[in-house]
Amino acid sequence: MPMFSSRLWLHASRCLFLFLVPIGATHAETHARCAEQFALRSGEPGKDVMWVATIDEVVSAMLRAANVTSRDRVVDLGSGDGKIPIAAAKQFGAQARGIEYNPQLVQLAECHARVERVADKVSFQQGDIFSTDFSDATVVMLYLSPTINLKLRPTLLGMRPGTRIVSNTFDMADWKPDRQVESKVGNTRAFLWIVPSRIEGDWQFAQAAGEESFILKLRQNFQRLEASHPSESSSTKSRVAVQSGRVLGTQVEIVVKGLDAQPTTLSGEIVGDRLLLATTNPGAIRRFVGRQL
Repeated sequence: MPMFSSRLWLHASRCLFLFLVPIGATHAETHARCAEQFALRSGEPGKDVMWVATIDEVVSAMLRAANVTSRDRVVDLGSGDGKIPIAAAKQFGAQARGIEYNPQLVQLAECHARVERVADKVSFQQGDIFSTDFSDATVVMLYLSPTINLKLRPTLLGMRPGTRIVSNTFDMADWKPDRQVESKVGNTRAFLWIVPSRIEGDWQFAQAAGEESFILKLRQNFQRLEASHPSESSSTKSRVAVQSGRVLGTQVEIVVKGLDAQPTTLSGEIVGDRLLLATTNPGAIRRFVGRQL
């Protein structure tokens, strides 16, 4: 039986090697090689703040605080090495995007995403967070500074009601968080806000399948509804006044005086241009439909 010549064997070996190793692949990427290739370290100066890598356990805690799911679109402003978008995709199945000013950090993040095999769910964009559109996000992650948070605040408040915002370490002054998360790792904390619907103004409420009606003057300070007197903004004066309340995305809870002998809690949601509320007393639920005057 004839034997392969050495030249034929060498040709076959080369073909086999080309089949097993993709063209252009020189070595497998690892996180260590990504870091070595781009030689960036925590503390890297940036346009607005320096880059400080977020601790892995804090990244997971921030994403859990926002209740991230596979239905979410997560955007990380100042995404650095890409930890947060990568974790959002890998741990929670979300689509995620990082916006980072430093182009080398963008390349580093893309390298890490390839290593974690989530490049199909994660993208990184070189850009300025103040001029890049991220209005499609359902979750926004921040690790910036108090000054930058305040500068971003009008944009964040203008996002779709229900958008969740989580900031590592830094708050937003008088816009108090809806929740604060403490971490035992590094004595860090994170703050969660849920963008509230804007419902300030005078509302006319009518009872569904009933004759009761009243007017409420709603005064809003971020997600909080402040106490007000019975509304006199229309020809029909109302005996009902707001004692307190809050707006959580499109969900609304208001404590009113004057509807019953005791303060009454009304809860419900914004649906289009209507405010649908119901009393919470079991067994005697009354439902009201409100329209802004």
